[in-house]
Amino acid sequence: MKKFQVVGIGNAMVDILAHTDEEFLAENGIGKGIMQLIDMERAVSLYDQVGPAREISGGSAANTIAGIAALGGRTAYIGKVCDDQLGAIFAHDLRAQGAVYKTPMAPRDSAQETGRCIVLVTPDGERSMNTYLGWSENLAPEDIDEDLLRDAEWLYLEGYRFDGPDSHAAFAQAIATTRAAGGRVALTLSDPFCVERHRAAFRMMIQADVDLLFANRAELLSMYETTDFDAALKAAASEVAIVAGTDSANGVHVLAEGQHWHVPAVPSRVTDATGAGDMFAGAFLWALAEGRSLSDCGRLGNIAASEVIGHIGARPEADLRALFAAHGAL
Repeated sequence: MKKFQVVGIGNAMVDILAHTDEEFLAENGIGKGIMQLIDMERAVSLYDQVGPAREISGGSAANTIAGIAALGGRTAYIGKVCDDQLGAIFAHDLRAQGAVYKTPMAPRDSAQETGRCIVLVTPDGERSMNTYLGWSENLAPEDIDEDLLRDAEWLYLEGYRFDGPDSHAAFAQAIATTRAAGGRVALTLSDPFCVERHRAAFRMMIQADVDLLFANRAELLSMYETTDFDAALKAAASEVAIVAGTDSANGVHVLAEGQHWHVPAVPSRVTDATGAGDMFAGAFLWALAEGRSLSDCGRLGNIAASEVIGHIGARPEADLRALFAAHGAL
């Protein structure tokens, strides 16, 4: 048995969550429901304009890893922060959850700071993300801890992290190390605009190295350049062993070995959609590593996603295992 069930790589960020309205988004040129990359100046400007905010360690893959750790899974994370206040918050929160995190911090006096994502939540629960990548953008091959990856059953890659000067090389090294040691590779596409930026590179990675693909409807439609969701699912399934295609309130479609399962969503009141996909992936991967069926993986993923959208913040507040038991899923 390997030491880690899942090792994740992604943008090491701190989420700054604030409620706002449609007018604020329009006045500031913010695209609703998507992630936009911003620079430090823009990050400071938006932060000064929003009302009361809550700072929580985040980052898509880090949220997934935190969810696996909360379930008692054996997990670790690789991502770059600076030796500053937000970097210390990020590292403490992830380790306190039970995950191994030991990526060396960048020097405190460097020009960049720890990345942060200003998440603006409108009354309908939709989140619009404004991301300053900071030091997370500079993750390089030398930051990849090969000892962690050799001892991992699964490598989980965050699509957002593909933005950066050395990201492709870092991903390639991580994949090669994991696969050489008998591990498998999962990828989340993260965002349709992320897909547009990296479609060709993503397709090459998916076809050559990915065993499990996580994507929502918009991401799959963008990846396969179609308006037909079923066609996009089938196209993905022709390239990857397992596909988990989420479709918001319509649940998730899981495809593998010529089979197709549709797992209904758990009816929920949406307070903040931030992290729904991250927590779905965390519960799905945990269940898969625990030997559960693919339909069970989808069901547990939906339950976990329903928990996280019921409150502000992208990490679970309830005992997920107890919640699974309450739904008769354990």
